[in-house]
Amino acid sequence: MNVVEMQGVSRTYGPVTALRDLSLQVRAGELTALLGPNGAGKTTAISLMLGLSRPTSGTVRVLGEDPRHSAVRARIGAMPQESALPGALTVREAVTLFASFHAAPLGVGQALALAGLEDRANRRAGRLSGGERRRLAFALALIGNPELLLIDEPTTGMDAASRQAFWEALGELRGQGRSVLLTTHYLEEAERAADRVLVLHGGQLLAGGTPEALRAQVGGARVSFRAGLTLAEVRALPGVRSAQVGEGGHTELHTDTPERLLAELVGRDVPFRDLEVRRATLEDAFLTLTATGHSSQTASPSPSPASPLSQGA
Repeated sequence: MNVVEMQGVSRTYGPVTALRDLSLQVRAGELTALLGPNGAGKTTAISLMLGLSRPTSGTVRVLGEDPRHSAVRARIGAMPQESALPGALTVREAVTLFASFHAAPLGVGQALALAGLEDRANRRAGRLSGGERRRLAFALALIGNPELLLIDEPTTGMDAASRQAFWEALGELRGQGRSVLLTTHYLEEAERAADRVLVLHGGQLLAGGTPEALRAQVGGARVSFRAGLTLAEVRALPGVRSAQVGEGGHTELHTDTPERLLAELVGRDVPFRDLEVRRATLEDAFLTLTATGHSSQTASPSPSPASPLSQGA
């Protein structure tokens, strides 16, 4: 079952096209990360899912209905990138106020606990730090007991401990069967937490699938070391896709065959140190996809014939 379906969606603002023939699905019970560089159309897509605007063409369905219907919007929780919070109210008062807007809200204490704000409950919202304000926005998104959470850049401004607590809370919510779609520029967080990843670029879907499937498209590994090799010598090593040589002989390269490359260095008696080898990450896949701008048809398969993966949307 899909909780969000966008089919052939375009959205223009005068001469600017924010989304272009976009088709994507968000599956029920999953955490989906919507990634893309600035200006890719992520915020516009979420705005359409929230029913805050309508597509210029195409269709948007959320929980099976038009998201502009009030009955649908009552089943969605939203955490926008920027939130206007009631600064004169305490954290508890703000969450209690928002709870009164819903027919069957979560308990105020439960929302505060999920957002990690129990020890800030009596502090006025206007005196919160930037990270604490993001946690309050999260609590306000949760308080309506939503089936679907749409979250735009949730951990911006949070410290490391707050980010960890946020992801633990999302894991708990996902364990309850809730669906989550979020945007983030912290790709390592998306790689660790997301069930599926959708990559937007220029208002179009480049790729979608599990983090593992997207990493597999890049393949190989990133290798770094210090040696006395020139850039031309490094590029001539077996399997090197790209390379950089910096100050002090610091070398970074991407290779399809790290084992063969290292064997070549040892076989040539090349002295090197500070060796580090890491397999391709979601960030590597993201940078490769957005650099080329070509859609991918080799991410993970989908059981739905209308999936953008099978269409290469």
